[in-house]
Amino acid sequence: MKAKTFFTGLGVGLVTGMVATIITAPQAGKQLRSTIIRNATTFKDQLIDVKNETSNVKQSIITFTEETKNNMPKIINDLKETIVTFKNEIEPETEKLKQEIENLQNSINEIEKNIPQPRK
Repeated sequence: MKAKTFFTGLGVGLVTGMVATIITAPQAGKQLRSTIIRNATTFKDQLIDVKNETSNVKQSIITFTEETKNNMPKIINDLKETIVTFKNEIEPETEKLKQEIENLQNSINEIEKNIPQPRK
């Protein structure tokens, strides 16, 4: 849903609600005019508040987008460097593990050769 459509609907709903309340309230003419002026002022103030908050949210989104656009390449490069460093650090251990696995496999093969075969 678009924000403009939402706020238009919100405004129409508030105005309709105020009008319905004013029309159905049993008040004298002078009191009714006073109520209308007070409600119009309140509505105007609320509308200004909503407009300001919308502007703040819009500015926050713009700031977030710019910061993300500026910082994302650095974050990606840092991540790539970290991965390369990690790979370089574990490479010697990986080779040692491969050699140990090969030695274990050779030992297992030797043990299997030395175990007497059951007679059939």
